[in-house]
Amino acid sequence: MHIASLTLRKYLVSASALSLACAAHAVENGAPITPIGVFEFGAGMLPPPSDVATVGVRAAQYSATRLKDTNGNASPVGIKIRASSVGAAVVKITDTPLLGGTYGFSAVVPYLDMQNRLTVPTPVGPLDLRGENRAIGDVQVAPVIVKWTPSPGVFMNARVELQLPTGSYDRTRIINAGTNHWTASPTFAFTYITPGGFEVSSNIQVNVHGKNKDTQYRSGMEYQHDFAVGQHAGAWTFGVGGYLYKQLTDDKANGARFQDGNRSRVVALGPTVSFFELGSDWPLVWAHVYKEFGARNRTQGTQFAVRAAWTF
Repeated sequence: MHIASLTLRKYLVSASALSLACAAHAVENGAPITPIGVFEFGAGMLPPPSDVATVGVRAAQYSATRLKDTNGNASPVGIKIRASSVGAAVVKITDTPLLGGTYGFSAVVPYLDMQNRLTVPTPVGPLDLRGENRAIGDVQVAPVIVKWTPSPGVFMNARVELQLPTGSYDRTRIINAGTNHWTASPTFAFTYITPGGFEVSSNIQVNVHGKNKDTQYRSGMEYQHDFAVGQHAGAWTFGVGGYLYKQLTDDKANGARFQDGNRSRVVALGPTVSFFELGSDWPLVWAHVYKEFGARNRTQGTQFAVRAAWTF
């Protein structure tokens, strides 16, 4: 398969158009902050300039029944969490040159249906806590996107993503669609495709969080790395994907380190597939199932996601 045809097949990819929160981190209240496990094949590719834009949708579900402590052992606190999400996204790539590439921007609006049940051991018996929230989550915008194609088969983009505290939040709930603080995420992504159609893609970002003014809690800085490797075969691409998540700095409450820092980490792996038939009316479609392992200070569960994109 020639690189030119592979490039056309991936033109619909929007590197920031399909993000949704799905996983529970060890940050404040175990609530989702930034989406993880979003990018598989074509992570470094972006759509071409168009008259309108590229639009996308993504549906995902994360579920877990295990909570791990700082040593990776099962926590005495029982948990049953489910976070379903659907989101709409728009990405616009322009003809404007910037830093040797071309400029673009994007926005994502997610809707989340979240349920959490905690069983906390106490001296007088287990305490059962339940919470749910169905609402619009935090809007994510990327005011600056730059895409490059430095050589045949190599595609790169960089962007600055801002997650705004627009989602539903109540400090008395044990789970919230919104985080009640801002997050800034410098991000770099790349895709390399050999002349034979073998692909390696990655999306790397660092998340810097603001303070929740209602609780005086600031979640630590996070590193997250989505990746996929696979083989193109006609309209299909098959392979393995996943993510690596690690908290780099301590959580803080009222300006002091929270407990032992509450740092979390997890790795996920699983099958992933994409489909796009050039010349048909079908959109570019991705799907994956990821199983988490090696968790610390967070839940360990399973993520399923499917997304699609169209360029107009």
